[in-house]
Amino acid sequence: MTSDHHSVYLAQATEALTPEGRARVDELLEQLAQAGGGHGAVLRFAVVREAEADAGQTGVATGPEPGDALTEEELDVLIRGFMTIRDTEYLDDVSNWANAVLALLQDEYEQYR
Repeated sequence: MTSDHHSVYLAQATEALTPEGRARVDELLEQLAQAGGGHGAVLRFAVVREAEADAGQTGVATGPEPGDALTEEELDVLIRGFMTIRDTEYLDDVSNWANAVLALLQDEYEQYR
């Protein structure tokens, strides 16, 4: 139930991104993918979130949700990255979007606890 609620939150936050916010998300995800160096699942996660931001809606990528295939280490990388984005981003719509992604990542992280 929580995961479904967080999926709805992400969909709403993605739809609410302004054109400036979408461009900023693209920039931040490129940085995050580089920081995740060598983790293919981190890159895939970033690519899917970028496609969603560009389209202004979730569910645009084909295949399984990349968050489901993340290891605990990869989740740590992404959680730290999205916490930084959420806490330091100057655009409110981007900060809200990062918080929505973070909520889903934290749901995934719970499987390791």
